[in-house]
Formats: sequence, C-alpha cells, structure tokens
Amino acid sequence: MKEPVAIILAAGRGTRMKSEMPKVLHKIWNKPIIDYVLASVRNAGVSEIILVAGHGSALLKEAVPGVKIVVQKELRGSGDAVSTARKALKNLSGDIVVVCGDTPLIRPETINGLIAKHKSSGAAVTILTTKVIDPTGYGRIVRDDNGKVKAIVEQEKTSLYEEVINEINVGTYCFRAADLFAALEAVKPDNKKKEFFLTDTVDILKNNGKPIESYLAKDPGETIGINTRKDLAEAAAILKTRTAGELMANGVTIEDPLSTVIYPGVKIGRDSIIHSNTVIEGDVEIGSGCSIGPFTRIRPHVRIGNDVEVGNFVEINRTRVGDRTKIKHHTYLGDAIVGNNVNIGAGTITANYDGKSKNRTVIEDGAFVGVGAVLIAPIKVGRRAVVGAGSVVPKNHDVAGGTTVLGVPARVYRKRKDPNRRHK
Repeated sequence: MKEPVAIILAAGRGTRMKSEMPKVLHKIWNKPIIDYVLASVRNAGVSEIILVAGHGSALLKEAVPGVKIVVQKELRGSGDAVSTARKALKNLSGDIVVVCGDTPLIRPETINGLIAKHKSSGAAVTILTTKVIDPTGYGRIVRDDNGKVKAIVEQEKTSLYEEVINEINVGTYCFRAADLFAALEAVKPDNKKKEFFLTDTVDILKNNGKPIESYLAKDPGETIGINTRKDLAEAAAILKTRTAGELMANGVTIEDPLSTVIYPGVKIGRDSIIHSNTVIEGDVEIGSGCSIGPFTRIRPHVRIGNDVEVGNFVEINRTRVGDRTKIKHHTYLGDAIVGNNVNIGAGTITANYDGKSKNRTVIEDGAFVGVGAVLIAPIKVGRRAVVGAGSVVPKNHDVAGGTTVLGVPARVYRKRKDPNRRHK
C-alpha cells in the first residue's frame, strides 16, 4: 500500500444538527461535507483513503462509492475510530494522515504542508494547529520553553494559564504508523465519557521520548468543524467568499459578491462579468468575455462559450451554449444544445419535460428565436431558421434550416433557398 494513507473520521452522530442524517452528509452549496474533505485529501496527493463510519453508515456508503469504509460499531471516541481502521492497513509501515470528516474548508495545500513538515522533521506525529481569537471549546496547544509542543489540553481540563492560549488543535495529524498504533494500545478510556481520545497519543509519544512537531494553518477559517446548522451556514459563507476571491484574482468581474453565489468548482474565463443576484451552481463552465445576469440562475451541467450574453431572470440547466449567442430576459433553457451566434428572445421557453422524461432541444448556428416562443422538446431548430414571436413549435416538428415559422402551432411562413444567408 502506498503512503501516506489517510484515515477520515466520519462516525459521529452530529446530535446538535438535530437530524437523522449523518452529519457529514449535510450539504454546503449542494455538495455533502464529506465530498469537500475527500477532494482536499485527494488533491493533496493522497489516494489511499479509509473512511471510518458509524451512525448512518449505510447512507454514507451509498454517498461515497469507491471509498473504502470501515464501521465503528460503538462510538467510543476518536482513538477507537482510528483503531477500527487499523485492520484495513495491515501492511502499512509509512505515514498516516488523520483528518476529521466534518472540516470541509481544509485546503489541499494545508494537508500538503502538514505532510511535508512531518517528513522533513522525522517526528512521530505532526499536529495541525491554528490561532483563533476565541479558543473556547478547542484543545489548547501547550508549548515548552523551547517552543516545542508539550501537550494538547482539552477545554474542560485547562488551567487559568492554558485557558487563554489561542493556538488550538485542529484535529488533523500526520503520524508514523508504527508510533501511532503503539501509542493507541496504551490509551486508556476517559473517566467521564469512557471514550478513547486520539489526543492522548500525543502525551504517550511525548512521554516515550518521541519527537512531536506541529504545522500552523495560517487561515483559521479553513479549520472550522461543522457541529450545528449555524456552523453549516458559516462554512457556506466562507466558501462563497473564497470562490469569488479566486475567480476575481483570475480576471473575472463579480459586480456584487455579497448578492452573488458561485459554487466551488465553477470555471469562468477572463473578462467575463457576473452581475448582481446571480446564482451559478456546480459543474458549470463559462467562457471568456461573457455577461451573466443580473438575477440569473445557472444550474449544473452547463457549458457556455465565449462572448455570450445571458440576461436577467434567465435559468439554464443541462445545456451547452455556443459562442456569441444572446439569451435574453425571462428565459428558460433546459436540456438544450444552442449553437453559435444564436438569438434567444425574451421569454423563450424550452418545454423539456413531458411528464415522463426530459427531452432535448437543438438550436443550430445563427438561428433566431423570437420573444415569447415555446419550443416543445424533442425539437430541432435548423441553421439560420426563424421562430416568430409568440410561436409554439410542437414536439417532433423540426424547423428546417433557413425556414421562418409563425403561429400556434407554428407553421412555415417562408423558406429561403439559401439557409446560410443572414436574416434581414
């Protein structure tokens, strides 16, 4: 088995979420918490992952296919959770990264930095820490006179001196496997909760003369753990700001970041402008030089070319749009393929759902769809065809290239001999 290996702890009930759903399956911008953690670990170059499940393990297995899952039958603390994963790591002699499954904001760069510090220092364990304004509720990092980690002291055990320490334990570690499992065998259950705490391994390793190191996460926002619905909202706000910042740094204008929501992973080209009150969901790619919004919603599985205009109160879903196309106001495009240099008039609707299945609309290059047109899928509007304002094109009644159709239902009004000629 290649190293390092990651163990992701995702067994908690999340009782403060007031939900029957496993905590890590609650969504931020339509993606489960655990998906963010898995993506960060993988993007840090860690491919071997063991996920420790507990409450709702069947749902978790369904949500993350392809991930190796072990089940902690009794929730007896983080130390027991890591011990549960040991059986799946029989031949491992290298390093193990332990990450909490409820920390969706942790960056791959931070995990990489932790691993690099661990390898270069030769430590038995390297602890991820950060500094916060209010450390209440977190384990404090206590250091000796030389600045080395002396202990992790949990909130309920802090002295008056330790209580004001603002460097906290994030709950992410990189261990040497042999040292980790040897220390776990010496961990004793907590007197009150009867749980085995992973943090106790630090004291054990320290007392055995093993070197302890730490790596500081400079941005405390990425170390937030999700325990309540409020935490969920705060994480969403941080992700929203982070995503907008990255896009603006890469040449995208976001007119009003406060009113605009762009999901993580959205790709937008340079010199595109996103106007206020626009929502762009996941799995969306927008080219360069586009103008989107205001009050536009772009849903998943959308690809938009270059120099495209999308007006206000437009919704686009599962659609591909070519270059230099204009999609005007109060329009819905779903399950459509739209070519280059197409004009979609205000109020156009692609009626893609017939009550049983979603059907496709194809609008070829240079077509002109007038205001208030309804295209009932499946339908194809040919190259440089014209659909008159207010017309309804029935399903399976394709509009041939160069043809003008009008009416309800739409009928052929005129057909040019050369469909490649521009509209007059």
